[in-house]
Amino acid sequence: MTESSASVPASPRESYLDTVRRFSAASKPAARSAPAYSRFVNRRFGRYLAAAAYRVGLSANGVTLISAVWTFTAIALLIAFPPSWWLGVVVAVFLLVGYAFDSADGQLSRMLGTSSPAGEWLDHVVDAAKVSTMPLALAIGFFRFDVGPRWWLLVPIASAIVSAVLFFGMVLTEQLRRANGSPSLAADAPGRPSWVRALLVLPMDYGVLCLSFLLLGAPPVFMVVYTALFAATAAFLLLALLKWFRELNSWTADE
Repeated sequence: MTESSASVPASPRESYLDTVRRFSAASKPAARSAPAYSRFVNRRFGRYLAAAAYRVGLSANGVTLISAVWTFTAIALLIAFPPSWWLGVVVAVFLLVGYAFDSADGQLSRMLGTSSPAGEWLDHVVDAAKVSTMPLALAIGFFRFDVGPRWWLLVPIASAIVSAVLFFGMVLTEQLRRANGSPSLAADAPGRPSWVRALLVLPMDYGVLCLSFLLLGAPPVFMVVYTALFAATAAFLLLALLKWFRELNSWTADE
C-alpha cells in the first residue's frame, strides 16, 4: 500500500466494470521482472477485488486484513489436517485468494489516495508473517501426520529461512534505494512485459508456490515439486544478495 494518487469519486451510475476500467487506467506499470502469474493473473484478479472493495467502501487496510484471514486460514489448515487432495485444493484456493487481496490493497490505496506509513507497515508485517509461517506449518503438518521421510522436513524449515531473508533483503534494499534517490525495485524497467523473463522467474513466483499445494494429495510428487521450488528460490536469493551488496557497495565507492 505504497501508492498514492488523487481519489476520483465514482459516478452514482458507474457500473462495476466501469470501476474496474478506472482502476486499470490508474494502475502503475508492473516491473518487467515480475513473474508471470503475479503479473498477468494475480494483478488482474486483485484489480477486480479492489474495484469491488472500492464500491462497498472498504479501506485499503481492511483489504489487507481480509487477505490475512484467507492466508492464515490456509496455513492453519496445513497443521490441522493430514495431506489429501481436498486439503490441497482448499489450501491452494485460500492462498491464491489471499494473494489476490494482497494485490488489491495497493490498487485500492492508489485509487483512494490513502497511502500511509502505517498501511505500508501493516502490509509488510502480514507478508513477513506469511512467508515464514507457511513453510513451518507445512513441516509441522507433515511431522504431525508422519508424512514422508523425516529428513525432508529440513526442506520447509530451510524454506522459512530463505523466504524470511529474501523478503527482508528486498524490503531493506528498497528502503535504501529510496534514501539514496535510486530507482526502486518496483520501478524496475516498467513497460511492455517480457514473457521470457516472466517465465524464467516462475519458480520464484508466490502464486506458483500456492498452486503447488494442489499436489498435496500425492505427497511424494508434492515433495519433489516443493523441493525444486525451494532450490530455485535459494539460488535466486544468493544471486540477489550478491547483486544488492555490489550495488550498495558501489554507492560508498562513489562518495
